[in-house]
Amino acid sequence: MARPRILMLVLAGGAGGRLELLTEHRAKPAVPFGGAYRLIDVPLSNAHHSGIDDVWVIEQFHAASIADHLANGRPWDLDRTHGGLLILHPDPSVPGESWHRGTADALWRQAPLIREFAPEHLVVVSADAVYRLDYADVVRAHADARADVTMVTTRRPIEEAGRYGVVRVAGGRVTEYVYKPDEPATDLVATEVFVFAPGRTLDLLDEIAAKAGDDGPGDLGDALLPALVNEATAVEYRLGGYWRDLGTVPAYLAAHLELVGAQPPIRLDDPAWPMLAAQARHGAARVERGAEVVDVLLAPGARVGGRVERSVLSPDVVVHPGARVVDSVLLPGAVVERGAVVTAAIVDAGARIGAGARVEGERSDSGVVLVAAGARVAPGAVVAAGARVRRDEPAG
Repeated sequence: MARPRILMLVLAGGAGGRLELLTEHRAKPAVPFGGAYRLIDVPLSNAHHSGIDDVWVIEQFHAASIADHLANGRPWDLDRTHGGLLILHPDPSVPGESWHRGTADALWRQAPLIREFAPEHLVVVSADAVYRLDYADVVRAHADARADVTMVTTRRPIEEAGRYGVVRVAGGRVTEYVYKPDEPATDLVATEVFVFAPGRTLDLLDEIAAKAGDDGPGDLGDALLPALVNEATAVEYRLGGYWRDLGTVPAYLAAHLELVGAQPPIRLDDPAWPMLAAQARHGAARVERGAEVVDVLLAPGARVGGRVERSVLSPDVVVHPGARVVDSVLLPGAVVERGAVVTAAIVDAGARIGAGARVEGERSDSGVVLVAAGARVAPGAVVAAGARVRRDEPAG
């Protein structure tokens, strides 16, 4: 039996403002994750393991930070003569074109190319969550149901559900979809992984765009998904395994700390489903005499001379002797000098924590400390819980 023609679109153009300083100079999908990866590596790795060969990435904000990481798509076997990886971005120089005004708008503006490609199934995903999923299984379920849209769903605590599209289901059919409601009716949410019937979806987007005028179709959840639920056939595909959205600073830290225990809920190095990424050349990680490392992910090129507990250290991070790092994430090239203590913090690339300084974060929604890329915490300075240390405003 011939394989169905599948096209996957990764919506990688969002500003990612809730990640604050982490997305000031990089796109959200380019934010580092897990010591040696980027957020966009999650859907691209899932695509590779699912046997999807045609992947288009739609960029917008800080596009160079994504394009540099993707290069030619080789780590995900997308460097092909025909098909493979295609990077798309808005081009305001084209008459009628403008910056994308939402995820549905981004999809709609690529409609001519999608129609030309003529896929049987259109897989659309975001790049801001960590999970393992065989997209081919979702496509098969979608085809069997003869659905117009299949929404991959999962359960989240009811107090978090309002951040997402909340759904009601009956017998596998989606009977209601409400985008980011103030008072969620259920704890079942859409994970921003969808399979669409291309023809019905693009025709409906044309209708929505015509009514919206200059504002465009907005986000997928604004009009398209509710219309497909109300006017077409919408089904769910329940994701029973791990799924974690990394849309906020506390969630970003929490997701990392989930990786470092004895039994993490997801393994990035699982031989059966490894995370794939474009890796720069680094030497081996080094743990010096007298150093202590307990429940730590240690990336290549990292060097530890002090004590590190329940943390993730990215490539070329240095923790000097006498320093201590606890419950934290240190991004590439961050340095913690002698005698400094870093707790419940995210220290971005190239930042430096001065000798004897104390970064006193707390593991709570308001207590995580964020130190911007290239920022400096002065020797002996004290940074209080919840602080944001900017590059042009060095602490201390």
